[in-house]
Amino acid sequence: MGRTIRVVDGRFGRLWLAEVDAAEPAQPPEDVRFVDAGEIHIAVPGPRRLVFHASAEWLRASFPALFEGEQPFPQGREGITPRIRQLADTLAVELLNDRFLSAERLDFMLQELVLSIIETYLARRRAAASLWRGSRFEDSRIRRAIALFREHPNKDMSMNEVATQVGLSRSRFYDLFQVCTGHSPRAYLDLLCVEAAISRLSSGRGKIAELAAELGFSAQSNFTRFFLNQVGVPPSEYRRAASIGEKSRDTTKDDSAGG
Repeated sequence: MGRTIRVVDGRFGRLWLAEVDAAEPAQPPEDVRFVDAGEIHIAVPGPRRLVFHASAEWLRASFPALFEGEQPFPQGREGITPRIRQLADTLAVELLNDRFLSAERLDFMLQELVLSIIETYLARRRAAASLWRGSRFEDSRIRRAIALFREHPNKDMSMNEVATQVGLSRSRFYDLFQVCTGHSPRAYLDLLCVEAAISRLSSGRGKIAELAAELGFSAQSNFTRFFLNQVGVPPSEYRRAASIGEKSRDTTKDDSAGG
């Protein structure tokens, strides 16, 4: 692997973003590669590679039946899904703008990444009882609620309607969701909205007012306050920082190649 751009350690293990060495065989951009039970490689724009070396304890805490020492992934490479693509690219952006990155948001996105990988590559190949046994996500109603949140993250989403769709009363839904995910339903949805906002802001596409409307905010000012509270800077500043960080990285790379 080439030069390391960013590396972050935490209770989840280690996450790093690296340049792909020109002499190294290129990883197809639409592949997820599993080196072992806890090391995942995903190509991201650059060309770069996002590498997540998950702590065995962190994995077993959420998915004990899957990560008990054996390699759970039958294939070394799998085709990527739009959800995993978005998560990987957003994680890469967050690492490049790590002065704005919070430990809670990073842990959430990595949990979402592993959960999405399990749902995508393992759920259709193993019996549900053995796949989710002992997991915090064992309750299929909560997994269904998370899927509904992901379909269209929107601040205006009704928790009463989601609870009804998954077959729970509002109070039972809130209690069970907190136990399973470590977040209230509203906090989980907020984190998904932030993730979606960062993905769009870093791409430079569209106006902030349009993004605010897509995420269910009645006014751009309300979205700005929400983003500022969640991330620590207004959305316009995050967009500028993402653009400057990308240009700075490319300039450093060019200077290094030229020197």
